[in-house]
Amino acid sequence: MSSPEDKAEVQAQFLQENLATAGQRVMVARRADGSIDHLYQAGEILVKDAYLERVRAVLRPSAGSDLLAQGGSGLIEGVTLLSLTGPDEVDVPGVLDLIDAEVGVGVATPNHILSITPVHTCPASEPDLVPALAQPDPGICDGGGSGVFIYVTDTGLLAGAPAAHPWLAGVTGSVDPLEHGTIPGYAGHGTFIAGVARCMAPSATVQVTDDFTVGGALSEAELVLKLGEALSLGADIISLSAGGCTRKDLPLLSFSAFWNRYRDYKNVIMVAAAGNNSSRRPFWPAAFPDVVSVGALAADGRSRAWFSDFGPWVDVYAPGENLVNAYATGTYTYREPPRIGQVVHFHGMARWSGTSFATPLVAGLVAARMSRTGETGRQAAQSLIGLARAQRVPGVGPVLRPCDCGDNRRSGPAGCGGACGCGCGH
Repeated sequence: MSSPEDKAEVQAQFLQENLATAGQRVMVARRADGSIDHLYQAGEILVKDAYLERVRAVLRPSAGSDLLAQGGSGLIEGVTLLSLTGPDEVDVPGVLDLIDAEVGVGVATPNHILSITPVHTCPASEPDLVPALAQPDPGICDGGGSGVFIYVTDTGLLAGAPAAHPWLAGVTGSVDPLEHGTIPGYAGHGTFIAGVARCMAPSATVQVTDDFTVGGALSEAELVLKLGEALSLGADIISLSAGGCTRKDLPLLSFSAFWNRYRDYKNVIMVAAAGNNSSRRPFWPAAFPDVVSVGALAADGRSRAWFSDFGPWVDVYAPGENLVNAYATGTYTYREPPRIGQVVHFHGMARWSGTSFATPLVAGLVAARMSRTGETGRQAAQSLIGLARAQRVPGVGPVLRPCDCGDNRRSGPAGCGGACGCGCGH
């Protein structure tokens, strides 16, 4: 197995190259030992509006020219995105160190890049080949999810996937494009996630966006605007299998305003991946208290997956290793060690691992419970977390398993007869 550091370097380079084609320059901030700490947008910082003029006063002499504010408080309520210009390339970390010293820590932060890649995010692996006729694993639960709207912010939905896979029938979304039979990096990620959610809640309404199509990444400022759209559309559950680590492990500043609006939508719950760093380090936005953060169980169901983040900020663990679900049809070339350059042909299904995929499993369980109990998204999530705590696994923590209803029974896959290995309790 290649080291996580090797994989992270490959993914960071892939992300940088892809976002460069879209005119975005992504920088890598490193720790003292040279390992990757976080990713951020070059030449930009986020500043709390209450401190904006003090920050301008501090930075104007050091930047060598005036600072330009893009969007102001209209971009994100209470937070301004500043574009820093100067005679040379602006040293964002140095600028932030100066603000920390002169104004205060946390007043300004980078515009962090969040992604679905293994650079402090999901998935933990590249997809693996399975037979064309392979069935979903975990399997499809009995009913559940009727009248519940799950909004998946991801890479979009593969054309033809709902027709090819019965459990995806009726799922909608922006198109996740293939390139003449070639599967680009992260294509199919959103489709796989929608499939996992639908297996847990077959009757739920699921919509998949294409927010993470460029290199599997998006700036935190852009993501907040996208999540605002989810609230406007009336989503009950927001399933987010992306995120990132931050400078000094501080919360994402852009989200401070989003929470004000999120809390006004009292029925909505966000379910987010806890990340694949095998670390206690906070992973955002999953680490926010208003989010259900999901870590991954190993395939044996009795231990934490080797890649999963952990710690008191992780609310629940669910199966996230070797899941099987809908994927693309086409040729894929592996980019990560130890399989760099290996070419395989997928036939519409794949096996994949990551907290990315434990997340929609929990989102689907929340939807299934909502339809059975009449609870809101937040109420259903809290009920399931209570169940997870009651069946915690030593050395792991609170655990949810496929088809857990949290209403004193489990709804197993149709006809499973207890032989499916899903943990449905039949």
